[in-house]
Amino acid sequence: MQDADLAALRTVADYQFGAGASAALFPEDADFRIQRSSTGRPQQVARGDGERLVSVGLDGRLTLGTAGGQRLADGLDYPSARVVVGDDSEPFVRDGKNVFAKFVQDVDADVRAGDEVAIVHEDGHLLAVGRAELDAQAMRDFDTGMAVMVRDGVEAE
Repeated sequence: MQDADLAALRTVADYQFGAGASAALFPEDADFRIQRSSTGRPQQVARGDGERLVSVGLDGRLTLGTAGGQRLADGLDYPSARVVVGDDSEPFVRDGKNVFAKFVQDVDADVRAGDEVAIVHEDGHLLAVGRAELDAQAMRDFDTGMAVMVRDGVEAE
């Protein structure tokens, strides 16, 4: 990956997910693969083994893959960039079903509707990644409604 691309992606990661996200998603010592559009714009960034970390939207924002969600969950302080659910939701979220507000146990206070988030179990392991449909306060306050639209679930080990 070109240094200019990596620098731009790191800047976006820190802006979008908070300070330290760039180091979590794109560590200095890691190997990355980049897929480009026909115009040369970065479209997807994958780990060296090919597993997708993020996609880069036309607006420049990053969309998480499960590998990227895992890196954020591992690299950022709790509860940054996360929505936390319990045992009741785990099998459904892993299967790609959406997270509903009544099952949210904790959430990063900075989450806004439209933000990319990692959905984690209360014990810390990654269940899925997706897009917040509500802001953090609404997730805490509401007893109904979709909190996170899940994009990709993580299979149980």
